[in-house]
Amino acid sequence: LLLTDTWFWQALGNTLWLAVASGVPQHLIAIPLAFLIVTGFSSLRHPLTAAYFLPYITSTVAVAIVFQTLFGTQFGVVNQFIGVLADWPVTAWLFSGLKLPINWLGRFEFIKPAISTLVVWKYFGFNVVLYSAGLATIPKEYYEAASIDGAGPWQRFRFVTLPLLRPVMFFAVTLTIIGNLQLFDEPYIMVGSDGGTGRAGMTVAMYLYRLGFEWNDMGTAAAMSWALFLVIGLGTVTQFLLFGRRSLETRE
Repeated sequence: LLLTDTWFWQALGNTLWLAVASGVPQHLIAIPLAFLIVTGFSSLRHPLTAAYFLPYITSTVAVAIVFQTLFGTQFGVVNQFIGVLADWPVTAWLFSGLKLPINWLGRFEFIKPAISTLVVWKYFGFNVVLYSAGLATIPKEYYEAASIDGAGPWQRFRFVTLPLLRPVMFFAVTLTIIGNLQLFDEPYIMVGSDGGTGRAGMTVAMYLYRLGFEWNDMGTAAAMSWALFLVIGLGTVTQFLLFGRRSLETRE
């Protein structure tokens, strides 16, 4: 029954889309930012990492309400900023053919990008803390040796930092996969339990909640929870096979 449920497959597709779109940017931002903090602002490392960590411990409800305002159709800051860029000749071509102002939380194609932006902002600071801690454990002698051999900043980052940071990256990415595949609070608050227009924001966790607690279909909800467990397990195992095994070799 579950495998023939089109809502389930749509919710699963939405969940995977959000997991990738909000998961990859978190690490692309967090790794270089943590590297910059540890190497360029080491004296301010603790205040800076604490500042970036604040969104993670902020109430999800409060953050989602703020982002609802930011993505507001008429008075949202995001639309105001896009309007300025659209009127600027240098960037006007980027928005040609786009109907402004954008109804971010009402149009099917913009709901997931808005939710992804919220998730990235809220959680990338947690990864900054993890990567900062990992970078602090790398001996400075490795960088000094690389500099003596003529390695520039990019070469030191590419051939020294990234390989030695691999175990922390494996841990951080695994946590991101597990967390993003269980997204509930952020889309629920921003677009409601129905997932918004065309159910564009409905995740598996949201649909599971509706089945079990709104429609009292506990059997299907239980089956869906097992399906979600298998998807998370598959994602984690794939992550280990592609990334984690080399992490263990690096640590050894």
